Amino acid sequence: MEIAVHAFDGMTMFHLATPLLVFGEVSRLGLAPGWRTRVWTRDGRGIRTAEGVRVEDVAGPEVVPGADIVVLPSWPGDLRPADDDLVRLVTRAHDDGSTVVGLCLGAFPVTDSGLLDGRGVVTHWAVAPLLQKRRTAVQVNASALYLDHGDVLTSAGTASGLDACLHVVRTHLGSAAASTLARHLVVAPHRDGDQAQFVERPVPDPHGVDGIGATMEWALANLDRDLSIEQLAGHARMSGRNFTRRFTEAVGTTPARWVLTQRLEEVRRLLETTTWSIERTARACGFRSAVTLRQNFTAAYATTPTSYRQRFRVSDGT
Repeated sequence: MEIAVHAFDGMTMFHLATPLLVFGEVSRLGLAPGWRTRVWTRDGRGIRTAEGVRVEDVAGPEVVPGADIVVLPSWPGDLRPADDDLVRLVTRAHDDGSTVVGLCLGAFPVTDSGLLDGRGVVTHWAVAPLLQKRRTAVQVNASALYLDHGDVLTSAGTASGLDACLHVVRTHLGSAAASTLARHLVVAPHRDGDQAQFVERPVPDPHGVDGIGATMEWALANLDRDLSIEQLAGHARMSGRNFTRRFTEAVGTTPARWVLTQRLEEVRRLLETTTWSIERTARACGFRSAVTLRQNFTAAYATTPTSYRQRFRVSDGT
């Protein structure tokens, strides 16, 4: 897996370090052989970051053709349009089969390339209106953490780049590898791309008086049970309407969406680590039937449970 990460003068070290850390750890932890990241600049010369640190060991644009993934992790703060040379470089890489990733403001040059015309794009919420005005052919999502079209991925600001890069690892190597990597990085193993970029108030403490955190913990331990709004609200000792409102404010997504995401994540874990039938897996994760599981799984991951298991099975189960 050859990964080419773009760098430029004045970018922050965090934005440059995010893909280097996540993808570099894949090899350092022995999760997959041959994952290599290369930093490149337009002229092949080193850069000075916003913090004043020099980065000298860089390549030129010659590493972009043939790269499996091309990452634009940020963009200058003046949001200048991508020039024709960069647009050609990115579009040719895409046409040759590279996945193009734009993190945070890096969504701007990716959008300038035209690769997302007629599709959705994510960037930092503060500049989302500017991106929409700049490229009316795209649909800018001002709230999601990241959006993956398979060939092109964009993410929101700052830390959501970690979520997007972990999503890339999960897509290629499975949820077990992504979870192992997340534990070493001490970050959440999975945040759904549709989750809000920010919430009106922090996620409640599990032992807080509002009961939402405790109810989330209870739901995670009982994914095989009925987790309707009525059941969740009853556990939290709230009305259904009040629970839904407060949950959405706190977590950034609806209770139903959150429950479905957790169930599908558990399905992936069981597919990777057990030999259970799809029917047994469906029951264990709260789906009414194997058919319902397959429909939701395929809609979420663009593959069938059986195909996923064949690709990511990591150990013999029971």
